[in-house]
Amino acid sequence: MNSRIVAKIIGVLLILEALMMVPSLIISIIYKEQDGVVFAMIIPLIALVGFLLSKIQCETKLIKVREGFAIVAFGWVVFSLFGSLPFYLSGSIPSFVDAFFETVSGFTTTGASILTEIESLPKGVLFWRSFTHWNGGMGILVFTVALLPKFGVGGFQIFKAESPGPVVDKIAPRINDYAKILYKTYIFITLLQISLLWFAGMNLYDAAVHTFGTVGTGGFSTKNLSVGAYDSPLIQMIIAVFMVVAGVNFSLYYALYKGKWSMVVKDRELRLYLGIVAVATFLITLNISPLYGNMLESGKYAFFQVGSIISTTGYATTDFNLWPTFSKAMLMVLMFVGGCAGSTSGSVKTIRILVLFKLIGREIARIFHPRAVIPVKLGKTSLQSNTVNSIVSFFVLYLLLFVTGTLVISLEGLDLESSASAVAATLGNIGPGFGIVGPTGNYSGFSDFSKLFLSFLMLLGRLELFTIIALIEPKRWIEEF
Repeated sequence: MNSRIVAKIIGVLLILEALMMVPSLIISIIYKEQDGVVFAMIIPLIALVGFLLSKIQCETKLIKVREGFAIVAFGWVVFSLFGSLPFYLSGSIPSFVDAFFETVSGFTTTGASILTEIESLPKGVLFWRSFTHWNGGMGILVFTVALLPKFGVGGFQIFKAESPGPVVDKIAPRINDYAKILYKTYIFITLLQISLLWFAGMNLYDAAVHTFGTVGTGGFSTKNLSVGAYDSPLIQMIIAVFMVVAGVNFSLYYALYKGKWSMVVKDRELRLYLGIVAVATFLITLNISPLYGNMLESGKYAFFQVGSIISTTGYATTDFNLWPTFSKAMLMVLMFVGGCAGSTSGSVKTIRILVLFKLIGREIARIFHPRAVIPVKLGKTSLQSNTVNSIVSFFVLYLLLFVTGTLVISLEGLDLESSASAVAATLGNIGPGFGIVGPTGNYSGFSDFSKLFLSFLMLLGRLELFTIIALIEPKRWIEEF
């Protein structure tokens, strides 16, 4: 492995992280809070470390698959370690393990939190907490890919290892142009939601923070009661709609911009995603209507929570832990669905679910026609066997990790509902689960070991499992020596 190029790119990432902390410093200065001193010390430190690493001389700047995986995996860990410093040094989170958990949760857009009191924290720290969602949402490294040509480095292998979903749909001939298009779309949607929330009555600070959590599908809020603290149906509906929007493949928004409406309308993954949202909302509305007295009120809560869970955002307007078992089971199923490939959401992804259903259909057809060659198709396109195999492998590995993780967390002595949903919520980058990790609970009661283990699951889920698994496989390390 070319460790020099790995260290060099991580150095570039750290410089980027230092720049990302500048808005939090500005917020601290505006609100005249003491955490500004902490940011003023941390930013130059991170920038210096990044600058020194970025100046490492490399014999070759070629990034192969292994280097791409290493940059992505180690980059996220290093980013999270340095990103923990504002929480830890400001005293907002006294335990470094807790600070690391909160930061990993932020960058991976999980939204799982150990904080029991949020509203008393300094504004700069809270801004950084949610800004990690926005930066991690589209992928820190996807943005870096757009900058790499300036360093004489190609970034396709990084993009492949970083980009969410089973297929990378290129909408531009060059990968750095593709990254720029994605971020322009990302920024436009962000500014649009901030404007709408501000118009709906939120102050600009809260509008920005909740938009970071929505567009990045993370779910950190400035309020202890999450979005439920805002007794405004308009604010709640804006956030609900944008959560669903954030779960859509961002390539489709660019297609809309280019006037390719038929491409969007015919997209089967999008149809399935929106269909699941509609059906789940309808069924949960019927099930919870006795709790809220009328269908309109029930539908409002149902749509918000369905959008929140399937997009893996994790915001809440009510304690869905108190809902009937059927509705909770529906939400649990949605935890294993997720949004579309190419979105900021986590979990399995709708396109994989679609392919799995088509694969089941093919196997049923083979019972009646055992000699028939029946391809798995998405529209008119036949999927290659290696793509189908990778999707099946991903799903099996995902379930194995869920089962194994549940067994590990159950050693805490928690009930099965809390243990299983905590693993599903962290592996799927969702945030809240059920039981003690429900919308009114958090992860503060877990041991340091469990917090680190759940942090590992968050990274696994955000990086699509195989990026991390490929690096920790013993055989790969033996080959290096």
